[in-house]
This record gives sequence, structure tokens and C-alpha cells, in this order.
Amino acid sequence: MPLPRFHRLPAERRGLILEVARRSFAEHGAEGASYNRIIEAAGVSKTAAYHYFDGRDDLLATVLDGVLDRLLDALGPWHPARDGADFRARFAASSAVLAAHLRDHPDDLALADAAIGRAHGGAWLDWFDALVADGQRLGVIRTDVDRGLLVSATAAVIRAADTWALTRMTTGGASGAADTAGPAGPDAPDGPAETANLPEGEVFAQVWSLLSGLWGGAAPARREDSADAR
Repeated sequence: MPLPRFHRLPAERRGLILEVARRSFAEHGAEGASYNRIIEAAGVSKTAAYHYFDGRDDLLATVLDGVLDRLLDALGPWHPARDGADFRARFAASSAVLAAHLRDHPDDLALADAAIGRAHGGAWLDWFDALVADGQRLGVIRTDVDRGLLVSATAAVIRAADTWALTRMTTGGASGAADTAGPAGPDAPDGPAETANLPEGEVFAQVWSLLSGLWGGAAPARREDSADAR
């Protein structure tokens, strides 16, 4: 975590230093970015830098914590749904907002996997735990499998699905936040041409179908779910 002197800097100055660091880590990778180049680009002397952070790893941890905080802010808290249809709509809406954030903040997209991995579950999996618990309460998600396993599997599926969907945004596919399903990783593989041409709402329907198989018994998603979420 940052050293006390960093917290005494004006908020604008702290934000600039972290923005420069985030951009460098996103561009060069968590392992490839140079600490000396980061502090130089931020206008910080080496002497001052070691009064702000306990070295490169400390700066990286601070950047990744900020990325995770923004991902969770975009998702927002999971509020209990009224019924299965409301559950689908809330899930689609949360996914759409998060996907829009990732689309508009490519540095956060590039560092999302590293930030989530650093969390070792924590607040990230807490969100999915609330989702799964609510789905079980409504009968949308099975109860014959350990909930911790369902939470981890659901988070993994959504991360993979969002990687796939966000690839469509950056490779000429149909754009729009409603086409995605959740948090993404930075190493998105190229998808087939037919995937890029899927109509709006069809991507969410496919992801919902995939999750239905995992959850057991979830009703098929309607194409208008994505439109309702907006």
C-alpha cells in the first residue's frame, strides 16, 4: 500500500501518478513496465518515489486495487430480484454497465485479470456469491451443488464470456454494452466471423444459455432482455 506521504499529496497529484502508472502497466504488462520510466513520466524524482511507495510491486498493487474498485463500482451491489424475469433483467443490466466501463477504459480492461487475481476472491467473488444466493432463492440456480463451487464457476464463465464478447467490439463486431456478459480478461482470442455478426441481444442469450447449463433450470433468455436492461 502507498506510504503515508503519498496520501498527503493533493488528490490531483495522486491521481496523475496513478494514471501514468496504470497506463504503463496496461501497455507493457504488469511484469514488463519499468518503475523508473513510470516515475519519470509522472514527474517524480527517485528520492520522492521511495517516500510514496515501497518500490515497484507496491505501486503495481495500488494500481490493481484501483482497477478492481472501479470494476466493482461499475457492477454496483447486487440487489435481490423480485422473480426470475427480474433476475435476468438485473443481471443483463449489471453486465451491460460493466462492459461499457471496460470498453471505455481500455487500461482497466487490460489489467482486469491481474486485478481480479490479486483479490484472491474477496469482494469480487462476494458479488457473485450474492448473485448465486439470490438465484437459488428464486429457483433460478440449482441447490444440489456446493454454493462456493457454483460461485467460482459462475465468475469464471462470465469472465470468459465477456472476453469473447468484448473481442467483438474491438474486431469489427456489433458494438454495444448489452452484447456482453461481465468482466473480461486482457488476452481475448479472435472469434469467428459469424460471431461478429450476431444480432444485438443474441450474445447475451448465448451467455445466458451457457449459464443455464451450469445453474440447471434457468429459463432461456429473451432477446429483449438486453434492450430492457438499457
